[in-house]
Amino acid sequence: MEKDFSINEEGYSVRCRLFHQGHARTFKRVVICTHGFGSNKDKPNITRFSEKEFAKYKNDAVLAFDWPCHGQDARKKLELDECMKYLTFVVNYCKNELKAEKLFIYSVSFGGYLTLKYMAEIGNPFTRVALRCPGIQMYKLMLNNFDEEDLKKLSKGKEISIGFDRKMKVDQKLLDDLKKSDITKYEYFDWADDMLILHGTEDTMAPIEDSREFAENNVIEFIPVEGADHPFQDQKLMDYAIHTIISFFSDGPGV
Repeated sequence: MEKDFSINEEGYSVRCRLFHQGHARTFKRVVICTHGFGSNKDKPNITRFSEKEFAKYKNDAVLAFDWPCHGQDARKKLELDECMKYLTFVVNYCKNELKAEKLFIYSVSFGGYLTLKYMAEIGNPFTRVALRCPGIQMYKLMLNNFDEEDLKKLSKGKEISIGFDRKMKVDQKLLDDLKKSDITKYEYFDWADDMLILHGTEDTMAPIEDSREFAENNVIEFIPVEGADHPFQDQKLMDYAIHTIISFFSDGPGV
């Protein structure tokens, strides 16, 4: 069963999709799925993940949502603070409305960066955390979207439009905030046993070495996936990643 709805808080409207089986309205375990930059909650691989999750845990729920300026979201300008608000709203919804006793999160690329930022700067509400091709050096990765002329415009206080499926506005403040929120300066040792990072060896967007080094520095389990690109377009490799993550979630404390 799939249900589209919005979480309306503080003048924001977070577009969500809830996957579950049966007619239950509350769930002891909820997996939050966050997409990458330029993507959205409606990608087939999120649906596939939920199907595989229910094959293992039929009473779970999976909740995906659109980051600001992505998918069906109404925002036009991307700001990191609003991304943190969205994840907070979703976490609170899972706890207060869905009555989740355990929260898991599966985050990809830009979503992986935002999850790590959230954990370090706001707190970690998650039982276990799985990241696929996370944007560890997100400031550097974002710079790849701009040419020299764009950077000049940004430095003069102008906004630039970037994106894939849809365009969004960004300004110098976004770059400054990304540079300030360098997740490599934080320590994740306290949560390392409950974290997993997978990264494709053929990823040309987010370097695998960034994830490898981050994992080693924080003693986090790291799995290189041979032949996988950034979006894991090879379905067999995607299925391997999904199976690995669901197995990792099944071993969560007290599960």
